[in-house]
Amino acid sequence: MASAVHEVTPQEAAGSTEPEAVVVRFAGDSGDGMQLTGGQFTLSTALAGNDLATFPDFPAEIRAPQGTTFGVSAFQINFGSRAIDTAGDEPDVLVAMNPAALKMNVAALKAGGLIIADEGEFGARNLAKAGYEVSPLGDGSLARWQVLAFNISQLTMEAVKPFGLGNKEALRCKNMWTLGLALWMFDRDRQPIVDWLKGKFAKAPELAEANIAALNAGHAYGETAELSGPMKQHRIGPAPAEPGLYRTVTGAESISLGLVAGAQLADVPMFFGGYPITPASAILHHLSRLKEYGVTTFQAEDEIAAIASAIGASYAGQLGVTSSSGPGIALKTEAMGLAIMTELPLVIVNSQRGGPSTGLPTKTEQSDLYQAVYGRNGDAPMPVIAARSPADAFDCAIEAVRIATQFMTPVMLLTDGYIANAAEPWKVPDMSGYAPFPVSYLTEVPEGGFKPYGRDEKLKRPWVKPGTPGLLHRIGGIEKAVDTGHIEYSPANHQAMTDIRRDKVLGIADHVPEQDVALGETSGKLAIVGWGSTFGPIHQAVRRARRAGLDVSHVHIRHIWPLPRNLGALLRSYEHVLVPEMNTGQLKTLLRDQYLIDAKPLNKVSGQPFRIAEIAAAIEQVFA
Repeated sequence: MASAVHEVTPQEAAGSTEPEAVVVRFAGDSGDGMQLTGGQFTLSTALAGNDLATFPDFPAEIRAPQGTTFGVSAFQINFGSRAIDTAGDEPDVLVAMNPAALKMNVAALKAGGLIIADEGEFGARNLAKAGYEVSPLGDGSLARWQVLAFNISQLTMEAVKPFGLGNKEALRCKNMWTLGLALWMFDRDRQPIVDWLKGKFAKAPELAEANIAALNAGHAYGETAELSGPMKQHRIGPAPAEPGLYRTVTGAESISLGLVAGAQLADVPMFFGGYPITPASAILHHLSRLKEYGVTTFQAEDEIAAIASAIGASYAGQLGVTSSSGPGIALKTEAMGLAIMTELPLVIVNSQRGGPSTGLPTKTEQSDLYQAVYGRNGDAPMPVIAARSPADAFDCAIEAVRIATQFMTPVMLLTDGYIANAAEPWKVPDMSGYAPFPVSYLTEVPEGGFKPYGRDEKLKRPWVKPGTPGLLHRIGGIEKAVDTGHIEYSPANHQAMTDIRRDKVLGIADHVPEQDVALGETSGKLAIVGWGSTFGPIHQAVRRARRAGLDVSHVHIRHIWPLPRNLGALLRSYEHVLVPEMNTGQLKTLLRDQYLIDAKPLNKVSGQPFRIAEIAAAIEQVFA
């Protein structure tokens, strides 16, 4: 991660009794406020100076029956005094607000880890809903972990009793009680949370005070209760970081800011046409608050209208942007072909989720790579970029805008559900370090006459705002004649235009960086090749393997299409190539197709990110 530049050595670790990193998972019913609890704990952790990575895990159902396994919502955070690249393999602490939350999450808890359970919710009805015949808190089935069970519901009710709330409203405060306990456990300041509650409930101060009371009660419980064994306070120092201004960003926030920054660097207004779909909707929400930067947002009636409106904006001289997830991207496909045929700049953000069809709406996957590179009728090439983390999405969004405007082409930017929802620290960049790439419009008839599909050295056609005197031209999805843009059906012309569109996109490889090695050497025994959100677990697994003396390197690809011009030679310099992906082997197939290398797959399609241990085990098999 960009925020941490130092890794604690074994010698340093041996001299300290404090843990370098801790993984905590909050889990409960979707009405228990686990995402809010995790978000506020993340805020306090960031303010403490720790490096961190989060993983919100939402249920797919809008409102599953309360207490059922279908409605469990979880939020995991990995934070520490060293570089953090993933949300953690196994939680050290699991906070389970009901039996269903315990059942769905306890298997992930590391051996010897701590379970904090609200025993007030472990009644016969909730146990039955979760599929328990008897309470696991007392039957010995949790013996491999430390268990701390107390009645959080009752303790919360007592804390907020002075405020006269009904039972339902009072119990809604128990997530704040739990947050207070967590803040005590990890020596966190409560004041930022208090300030946030006062702001959130400014129009209902009694609710603010009740939640603050619950927060303080949870903190006091940890501070004063004479508990033996597992209840301890842990202090984790701040992570070393480069000087600068930091904030926590999710991938959706980072992309939104990057799109605006890219439009500013291109000196072009931006139009965003979108339609709500999980997990892409947050981009529309964020951009709608940035109107002062020349951003127009439009929520269309459907996915097709959303991308069509963005293409119309690009035709009019603005930068058209749209976003969606797999099912919506499928609906947008015909219009993508229109943008390719008309050669207009367009940025399409695809926040991938589990598929096919509606699939797993709230779970993460990387299964749209074929769709991004190949998934249109006809030969319809389009550049594809993939972000590797929430913070990296900012620069990837700028790069997508640069390519779209400088080459007059649609560009697809791939993230996924994990990147979109997860958060990490981000050093706010000095924008003076970014080179502007201002767009240019054709405003006068050039010498020799106007050719709407005439080309420059990049094979880019001119961008003309409609209504410019003397530059009237045809636009649309029917094949264009070379140079003139007139409707043309001849075989030779179609061959020529198909070749030109292909060569223009392939030529982008000459204007992007060569592929680097994220960790390790430029040749050797094994290269782990990744893309997108697999960066964190791959990087950590390779780091561990190299510490163990294994000859393994990490290559991570940002530019998926066209691939970097040196990538083939780089990959051929390794004896083995392993490609971990959250799909059934799509980048692996692309690499085999382009370079005829024997890339081996490591696939996972569970809706959950890779764990470091899974990739480490695959590395060990190569060296066995």
